[in-house]
Amino acid sequence: MVGMDQKPSLQEMIDAVIKTFIVAHADDGDAHLAQALVYNAGRLAWRLREMGVSVEQKTSISDVVTDADRAAERFVAGVLEAVRPEDGLVGEEGTARESQSGRNWVIDPVDGTYNFSSGSDYWCSALALTDATGITLGAVHRPAMGYTWFGGRDYPTSLDGKEVARLEEKPAEQISLSTYLHPTSLVDADIRGAWQRVAENFATVRMLGAGSVDLSSVADGTWGAWMQHSVADWDWFPGKALVEAAGGTPNPPKPANPFTTEELRVWMERFMTESATHSQSAHEEWRQAHGGPSAQTITTRLGPWREVLENLGGGQREG
Repeated sequence: MVGMDQKPSLQEMIDAVIKTFIVAHADDGDAHLAQALVYNAGRLAWRLREMGVSVEQKTSISDVVTDADRAAERFVAGVLEAVRPEDGLVGEEGTARESQSGRNWVIDPVDGTYNFSSGSDYWCSALALTDATGITLGAVHRPAMGYTWFGGRDYPTSLDGKEVARLEEKPAEQISLSTYLHPTSLVDADIRGAWQRVAENFATVRMLGAGSVDLSSVADGTWGAWMQHSVADWDWFPGKALVEAAGGTPNPPKPANPFTTEELRVWMERFMTESATHSQSAHEEWRQAHGGPSAQTITTRLGPWREVLENLGGGQREG
């Protein structure tokens, strides 16, 4: 019981919000419920940040949790426990309930917590629903922009209620890659090498620190593709549902250029050694007998033809 002159605790405030929400949404279907939950969880986290939140480290200085994360997850989990009592729950901040229905709600109350705690607006609240066949729907709300993405198996992806354009396959060299690679992975040669072999095929690369916002932006066409090493279900299930419902594929687009940068350099060095002249037309004739990348592929990745020759020491025989 809270006295007249005593402010309610954060837990009591969240419990009151849960009760109010349930009254308004007890009869919602999954689609409307999911969108309402991420919207309200995101707004709750936003307000709590404005009031000031405490930040704790989990596994590293960049892996953090705030009071707002826990409060937003408590809100989402509390609602689902009441209105979907047979469904399972799993949340980033510890929520876990075994499913009796074969369905599971995957909760990320604040995706991009490091951004959130640093004052950045690049974060969101995200939610996915899965069953025995896979991910059935995903919902993501980005409070700073007021955006809500929603989509799934039976729902074409929408942004604020308006269906997004269907995604079209494009070569990697024409689109952007949204990605993330933790600094600790950079010291692992195998991980770093695998990441680089994919990333270097794209027109540009972005690392912004919130996987669900990244994937939502792929779904609406802002970014072209997404890749991440070692990602938890709650960090990509909501966005995966959105991308697939927009016509995307969980597999990366086949690069128009399958060669690594080093392979292209080796190829050019061989051409320069074996060919009397080093023009693009001479290269095209030479490669007909040897196979390998086209001149266009080489210039797309390594720069203008004359510059490539000069960098490799063969500019004097270009004619």
